[in-house]
Amino acid sequence: MTAALRILPTPAVLPGHEVLDQVRDFVARFSAFPSEHCAPMLALWYAHTWVADAFYTTPRLILSSPEPGSGKTRVLEIAQHLTREAEMTAGGSAAALVRMVAAGPITILMDEVDAIFGVGGTGNEDVRQMLNLGYKRTATIPKSKGDPATGFTVERLPIFAPAALAGLAGRMPDTITTRAITIHLRRRRHDERVESYRESKVTRAAEPIREALSTWATSIGERLVEAEPDMPPGVDDRPAEIWEPLLAIADEAGGHWPHTARKACSHFVHEATAKPVSDGVRLLADLRALFRARMSDRLSTAEILLALHEMDDSPWFDFHGKPLNPRTLSAELGTYGVKVKTFKHNGTPTKGYVVDGEHGLSDAWSRYLRANDVDGGQQ
Repeated sequence: MTAALRILPTPAVLPGHEVLDQVRDFVARFSAFPSEHCAPMLALWYAHTWVADAFYTTPRLILSSPEPGSGKTRVLEIAQHLTREAEMTAGGSAAALVRMVAAGPITILMDEVDAIFGVGGTGNEDVRQMLNLGYKRTATIPKSKGDPATGFTVERLPIFAPAALAGLAGRMPDTITTRAITIHLRRRRHDERVESYRESKVTRAAEPIREALSTWATSIGERLVEAEPDMPPGVDDRPAEIWEPLLAIADEAGGHWPHTARKACSHFVHEATAKPVSDGVRLLADLRALFRARMSDRLSTAEILLALHEMDDSPWFDFHGKPLNPRTLSAELGTYGVKVKTFKHNGTPTKGYVVDGEHGLSDAWSRYLRANDVDGGQQ
């Protein structure tokens, strides 16, 4: 007699807004975030790991802090209970990461990236390239296989995967930060309380939330493929590309989430663009502030350097170990198409920089700074 088949019940799909509320509240129990927008953003980011293949891009998540002991690792520890096939790592070679992603799907949770990239984000070019390229679904890395006797073939390995990266501030390459949503974490004050992390206890508590999240996210995956969510005012280009997956998920969740997600989007985009993303952009912003303050369309190199060295909270007096000099100033600005000009200053020919005309500063300002920024590139 044939044994009766056991039919397992299909997990109930909870409403999306309820699921995301549970994820948000669970995340907030273990971290003291610097903003009310952090936990909702993380809930959306965790949700997107379950349906990343529905999107063309997967935004990088960066957890940054000026000092150790600020809670970066704790965020990753909680994330591994709520993301799809989480892979916690503190390093590894690019080749190993590529193989792991190709065998996926996985979510990369990488701690201590400051040890990988080094000061200024200049180390481990292979890992940096892999994380950069893996931001888009079509990205692959070619690998040859075979031997001289039988010949070689090229294998194209997919490297598209969600990635959360934790490390000290200033150690992340700009090419990654511009593809990321960044939380600038801080050490907890003595009066800020969070729950302690005990893995077995957290695993049990997170399991039903994880199940509800994966079930709901999977149920909306097909609809997300064609989603074109409306962006908040002022969010376009790369920031829009970064936030599209999270806003699409929020729209599917309904309830307060479309509004909550767009408030978070505006907050993080403003925070990212209110600060120069590189030394070069910081230099352009400081020069624009200087030229405006002097109400001049041309300044000598000597005047510029003296003013830059005296600016409060600027890096120019100790720029990579020494004061910014004429040669370095020329090299930094040259990458933006700005070149030294010779003009008369108090009747004497002098070298410096001009606002208008060929190789002037105005063209670089219009391309790399926003028109409504105020002095120093800050909003």
